[in-house]
Amino acid sequence: MKKIVSVLAAAAMILTATACSSGSGSSAASSDSGASDSADSTASDGFKVEKLRVGSDVAYPPFEYFDTDGTTPIGVDMELAEAIGEKLGCEVEIVNTGWDGIFAGLSKGDYDVVISAVTITSERLLDFDFSDPYIENWQSIVVMSDAAVKPADPSELAGLRVGYQEDTTSDIYLTDFIDKNGITVDTYEYATVMNAYDDLAAGRLDAVISDSTVATKYIADAKYEQSWIQTEGEPELFGICMPKGSTELQKAINDALAEIKADGTLDEIFNTYF
Repeated sequence: MKKIVSVLAAAAMILTATACSSGSGSSAASSDSGASDSADSTASDGFKVEKLRVGSDVAYPPFEYFDTDGTTPIGVDMELAEAIGEKLGCEVEIVNTGWDGIFAGLSKGDYDVVISAVTITSERLLDFDFSDPYIENWQSIVVMSDAAVKPADPSELAGLRVGYQEDTTSDIYLTDFIDKNGITVDTYEYATVMNAYDDLAAGRLDAVISDSTVATKYIADAKYEQSWIQTEGEPELFGICMPKGSTELQKAINDALAEIKADGTLDEIFNTYF
């Protein structure tokens, strides 16, 4: 398996990291265009990646978080990135990046793709390209198992202290629901979903709204309970995000994803964490 390099343990490598390049060893793409320029300059059947720099907010279990050593990134997306690197025959470097700046970093060329439980939305498609989706997701409410109030739907969050990670689809869902239904909720925004769950466990929140795929990680612990999961509408779809116009890179990643799905690797990853 190709080694995943944590940027926290290899900061110097970022300064010299190569982006997507052709088989002839062409130079890395400029920071203005990220991976897309080199991808477009390479024929599809000759596309070669020497190193794939992956932006990820490594604070979002079970998709990306640090192992017990505090430095090794693990999780669904980390193993997915490694599997894609195997299919592309390249090294994978994880660039740990806060969610609030992750898309700006992609636009600047700080990394070639974002693999960080990114929902494919119409708004994001205006500015970025995405791979084919690799998992479905819904919104979910999680409370403590011994909670006095266990909301059976978002309308029952009225009057409760509810936490969520800012600038996520959970944020958007709850904010829109409150506006449309005119309920009063004591909301708390967090930079990471882990901090929201920490405050729930500490009794500073009554509930957390998060991705159902994230809730799975927490409700595996008997002290947490999922009191509601979204059933209306279409599920959210997670994909790998890349700069607009990354035609060849997008095709290469989609081909790798198709292989990972077909050979059972993706199912093995899911079975490890879900």
